[in-house]
Amino acid sequence: MSTPDDNAQDNASAREAPATSRGREQPKRSEGQSRPTSTAKTLWHGRFEGGPSAELMAFTESLSFDRRLWPDDIEGSRAHVIGLTRARLITEAERDAILAALDQAGGELLSDSFVFAPSDEDIHTAIERRVTEIAGPAGAKLHTGRSRNDQSATGVRLWLKRELIVVAQRIVALQHVLLDSAVEARDGYLPGYTHMQRAQPVLLAHHLLAHGWALGRDIDRIRGTLARVDISPLGAGALAGSSLPLDPAFTAEQLGFANTFENSLDAVGSRDHIAEALFDLTLIAINLSRIGEEWVLWTSAEFGFAELDDGYATGSSMLPQKKNPDIAELARGKAGRVIGDLTGLLATMKGLPLSYNRDYQEDKEPLFDAMDQVRLGLGAIAGMIATATFDIRRMQAAADSETGSATDLAEWLVERDVPFREAHAIVGSLVREALAGESSLRNLVAHHPRLGDEAAALVAPGVAVTRRTTPGGAGPKPVAVQIERFRAALAGWANWSEFALPARP
Repeated sequence: MSTPDDNAQDNASAREAPATSRGREQPKRSEGQSRPTSTAKTLWHGRFEGGPSAELMAFTESLSFDRRLWPDDIEGSRAHVIGLTRARLITEAERDAILAALDQAGGELLSDSFVFAPSDEDIHTAIERRVTEIAGPAGAKLHTGRSRNDQSATGVRLWLKRELIVVAQRIVALQHVLLDSAVEARDGYLPGYTHMQRAQPVLLAHHLLAHGWALGRDIDRIRGTLARVDISPLGAGALAGSSLPLDPAFTAEQLGFANTFENSLDAVGSRDHIAEALFDLTLIAINLSRIGEEWVLWTSAEFGFAELDDGYATGSSMLPQKKNPDIAELARGKAGRVIGDLTGLLATMKGLPLSYNRDYQEDKEPLFDAMDQVRLGLGAIAGMIATATFDIRRMQAAADSETGSATDLAEWLVERDVPFREAHAIVGSLVREALAGESSLRNLVAHHPRLGDEAAALVAPGVAVTRRTTPGGAGPKPVAVQIERFRAALAGWANWSEFALPARP
């Protein structure tokens, strides 16, 4: 089975064949520079006297990465052919021949038996060439009224519509893991942190669902992006539409797009929908990175809050005792990579005038890379959490530090009409004395004239977390409500992601 890299290497070798003389003296070339080759007959060869150089073909080709768009290119081509028939630009017999050739080419691509030619700059030219080989003169009519500009833009939008839904479905799967873990955690609690310092105890369920809600916003962003992706550019041509009686609304309907373009220059000369998709993927990667950072900490000996399943950890080639959280670490590392994908595309877009520029070829590799990394990351993180074991005893021991009840002591005073700033100062001074080793905080509170034994009871292990009672808070009652609200929200996200793509007409 060949790979895109293998084919790119084969194509580059074929393009290095020496060209025949064009009847005049050839310019001198520097050492190592190959002559133009006549073996590569491009779709645009009619304008040029000779063939393209090997250097040009090697530098400008995109087949090595855009070949993954082949199902979308064939789908777009089928709709275009049906539109050409409806416009009476090709006969029904020609339509049938082209559609059959598209089916055959698609079958070859699916089985990896498709033979690429040196002249195949990209997947679009490769498929058109093969269709023409199969269908003959009828195949040469496939590109009527169409440019690779609107053809490629259509394929990427179709790909995005499908792949973003897959990402949403994987987010839902991770959210289910978080919900299941939250339910199983019951009344287990751990320290909540600010500035990476222990602040107040929170239920483990509350902590896990915090990530679940953030991931829900990722799905909401995908939904918004898809609304802007769901616009067909087919019919915009190279930049100005066509003089032929084409109907972009018809082909848009055939392809399942909700809308068609309003301005042909904008249709082929804009990539904000790709930048928006990359932004969505980047935020997902950042959310996974934050989860990863916590699990790196939680599974360390210093924290000991959780242990990874052997199937989701690695060992050391030198240190026999090690059990490394590589998934969590790579979730952090790959977030930087995806941020780079977004930043690179934005830098490419910023200086381009209307309409299409070849720079836009650089939109696909970062998009494909970000999509791949995020999809893999979602699955890996979900598996890591689903199979891990929480050490609730260790978590609760860390959360039961007496200073974790300091805010509760201040609020106890507030309930007795002490101004909060005064209450804050009173408790702060007692904490300072306790940290200095003068006595335990509980003992200091019990003997304080404005506090006493009733207040000292708040310092007992496990008490502080039960006092979080406000809606959305970290205590048992609000978390029980939150679990049911999250369950209902998750059902909505899951239902949307399952049925987001309507059937084609």
